[in-house]
Amino acid sequence: MKRLYFLSIALLSLVACEAQSQQKSVGDGVKTTFQTSRAWRETIDNRADAVMVYGVGGNPSDRSRRVSFEERVKSWRDRGYTTHFMTGIAWGEYQDYFTGEWDGKWHLDEGQVQQNGDTIWHGHMVPYIVPSDNYLKYIKERHVKRVIDAGIDAIFMEEPEFWARAGYSESFKREWKNYYGFDWRPQHESPENTWLANKLKYELYYKALKEVFTYAKEYGKQKGMDVKCYVPTHSLVNYSQWSIVSPEASLASLDCVDGYIAQVWTGTSREPNYYNGKDKERVFETAYLEYGSMESMTAPTGRKMFFLTDPIEDRAKDWDDYKRNYQATFTAQLLYPNIADFEIMPWPERIYEGLYRVSANSRERSHIPRHYSTQMQVMVNSLNKMPLSDNKVSGSEGITVLMANSLMFQRLPTHDGYEDPQLSNFYGLALPFLKRGVPVKTAHIENLAYGALDNTEVLLMSYSNLKPLDPVAHDHLAEWVKGGGVLVYSCRDTDPFQSVMEWWNQNGNSYAAPADHLFSKMGIEAGAPAGEYKYGAGVVRIIRQDPKEYVLKPNGEKEFVEIVKSLYEGAAKAGKLQFKNTLLLERGMYDLVAVLNESVSDEPHTIKGTLIDLFDPELPVYSQKEIKPGEQGYFVNVDRVKRGQPQVLASASRESDEVVTSNSYSYIAKGPIRTSSVSRVLLKRCPKSVKLNGEEVFTASEWDKASRTYRVKFENNPDGVKVEFEW
Repeated sequence: MKRLYFLSIALLSLVACEAQSQQKSVGDGVKTTFQTSRAWRETIDNRADAVMVYGVGGNPSDRSRRVSFEERVKSWRDRGYTTHFMTGIAWGEYQDYFTGEWDGKWHLDEGQVQQNGDTIWHGHMVPYIVPSDNYLKYIKERHVKRVIDAGIDAIFMEEPEFWARAGYSESFKREWKNYYGFDWRPQHESPENTWLANKLKYELYYKALKEVFTYAKEYGKQKGMDVKCYVPTHSLVNYSQWSIVSPEASLASLDCVDGYIAQVWTGTSREPNYYNGKDKERVFETAYLEYGSMESMTAPTGRKMFFLTDPIEDRAKDWDDYKRNYQATFTAQLLYPNIADFEIMPWPERIYEGLYRVSANSRERSHIPRHYSTQMQVMVNSLNKMPLSDNKVSGSEGITVLMANSLMFQRLPTHDGYEDPQLSNFYGLALPFLKRGVPVKTAHIENLAYGALDNTEVLLMSYSNLKPLDPVAHDHLAEWVKGGGVLVYSCRDTDPFQSVMEWWNQNGNSYAAPADHLFSKMGIEAGAPAGEYKYGAGVVRIIRQDPKEYVLKPNGEKEFVEIVKSLYEGAAKAGKLQFKNTLLLERGMYDLVAVLNESVSDEPHTIKGTLIDLFDPELPVYSQKEIKPGEQGYFVNVDRVKRGQPQVLASASRESDEVVTSNSYSYIAKGPIRTSSVSRVLLKRCPKSVKLNGEEVFTASEWDKASRTYRVKFENNPDGVKVEFEW
């Protein structure tokens, strides 16, 4: 049987060293980007640094007349954008492949098929794909070659996805036989078959990206180009919850991968989860954990990471819903101060030109309200200035939840009546502390060799929903505990995947469960009962409950939280474990606030300072602002801005061509047509003159003395509005 490739120490170390020199590997100063399948037009000119032009043939959801890829690229370049390319690796406008136009053979048998024989479709004649060698040849020759010939030097291959419920197509059966050397086995018949099927799905897209990206780099070199390759991918949390298999962390072992986009947005983060016995949406908390899993997955490599947010989502909701949840996900992403590159939106045509309900109970639909488009543009323009920061999110540090790629392997189908509703075995470890204002981190078992636990005081782990794919992980865990770490293992070791044929029961090993192998490293007996065990300078606490039990019933986490609190303050000597209902971060001139509901308090949080409210399209200035539980706040704190230099502190348009003299300040502001701009501009004193395209508009009431800012409003124009101040 072939062995699935996982991270080797030597290889990842080499990759990490190389990646450190390539951290700015979209090497053209790109900090903000977005994706669109359309040519430039004035309604979607959002003024990010770069655009990822989508698909040689566009996007499957397009309903408009096709414009050639080359024409679309030129239209954005002519407007000053850096142009990149994005397409799907698991789906796309590839009908010429499936219908035989490309090689004379039909290939619809290469779609992903579920047990009832139905193909899983992404759109009309757009199946999710089993990536055969022939399909990869098509992607390379028909798509990658063409975009490089068009001068594109950055390629984004998004969403390497294989549905867990798939695995019944003739194409998959062929790949099974080629990989394992024996005939296909239906995954629904046993946990063993499910495990084998999902490992193969994982491997197929690992191989697919390796082959396509290697080709892109080699072909680029032939043309004298240094082509960079990126993977836009959902988080491990989301893929596991949605029952999708994807390579995720193992992509770090590929030296042909230069970076990632963390595809986290309202649509992923509103997936319900259980806490305190209630199954409901917890958008902020889920987003926070999603972004965290992406950061921890890639941190050892030093590669470029973009965080994505979406002002709307795929599912049809109303504008108020979009706004509320956009604020939640936007705040969550900015609470990771080590990430400062962003995909500001996907599909601006959908955002600026789509029609959605005006309220939850209305059938009336409208374009994006002016107040929301203004607020959104203030928010995305702030990302162009968002700094990296060494500051930490408020709260007790050092509690980490262990993750692994195999979280995706046990979701579907279920066996022996064992259920893990809404990924509760993961959320059962994370939510009890996040809801108490503890900035919980995640660590990937694949990254343990590279300092993934360096800042961890207490590690929370379970093998109820994941399994270690390499025994070397246990060496690292044992050494960490020996050095003084505190490990809390919460698992009954009774789920049906404990006994699948894997390394812990093969090749001379005969452990009934993978945890027994870990325990043996630390002198703990196999099947050890609940209790506390010393190893070296550290402690192992075994709890014989699956983490889902902490969240599936009301107050189910109480004893678990007390155990961890005692270990954090005692054995770990990490100080007092602080419980609160807030997460706060100062990041450059920006203040971020999230007030949690279902927490230790229902009290609001009051933030103080000279504050420009970036969630209000009027950009009001406050000396204090109250944030209620379940809400977030985002502010420019003018008290932390150097007052000497005139500058735009917040704006719904992007400024350029700035000119500063002893008594004047001017710039050009650009933004999409049919949207309204508002700006707060820091000046040395109250201006005597404010002009827009040469027309005097000074109004004394727009000057705010406390912040020394002038608020200016106008209608956006992609060609620019000249803004001039004199004092």
